[in-house]
Amino acid sequence: MTAISPLTSTTSASSSTASVSSALDNTEIASNFTTFLQLLVTQLQNQDPLSPMDTNQFTQQLVEFASVEQQMKSNDSLSTLVTLEQAAQSTSALALVGATVVVNGSTAQLNNGQASWTLTAAKPATATISIADSTGRTAYTGTFTVNSGTQNFIWDGRGNDQTQWPNGTYTLTATATDASGQTTAVSTQVQAKVDAVDLTQTPPLLSINGQNYTMSQLQMIVAPGT
Repeated sequence: MTAISPLTSTTSASSSTASVSSALDNTEIASNFTTFLQLLVTQLQNQDPLSPMDTNQFTQQLVEFASVEQQMKSNDSLSTLVTLEQAAQSTSALALVGATVVVNGSTAQLNNGQASWTLTAAKPATATISIADSTGRTAYTGTFTVNSGTQNFIWDGRGNDQTQWPNGTYTLTATATDASGQTTAVSTQVQAKVDAVDLTQTPPLLSINGQNYTMSQLQMIVAPGT
């Protein structure tokens, strides 16, 4: 009914995102910059010719003036970089539509009598595996030996009574104990195709087996034909 086999070769993929100050903050800085400039010009126009502004004080004001101007330019540059990064993320996400990827998760699709998960165990253990359909009904339970490391778990869609379950979304739960009877963690991953990309979200969301994932959540991109 089931088979556990070594994981096929894959390649890794990851991405990162960045954030900056809001446009409102930039507007406030621009307003302060303009106000400062007006005050400085007014001060120069109305100073006493016989007692001009102290040189050190004037220099300090010019330094503050330059600092505000530099902050505005930095914010504009960061905004441009963020826009470019978002465009790059969208392009990368669109390129993944139709690609087979591996993500952390427990929900897989049963198609034509086969659903598969990837199990990762820290040590050899005995695992109790339960599979439920989208409504929460238990479709199958069984006990298996898992090795240290990563292996595939394949379900043929048959329940414990040998009834064939229909195609759809199924969730696997695994609990395991080691040789000494201590509970040990078993993580689950799914390998599936990217069905669609939602570019209205930042970062873009990848639709995989009816679930949404960011590109940073991808564990592997499977090479075609493996």
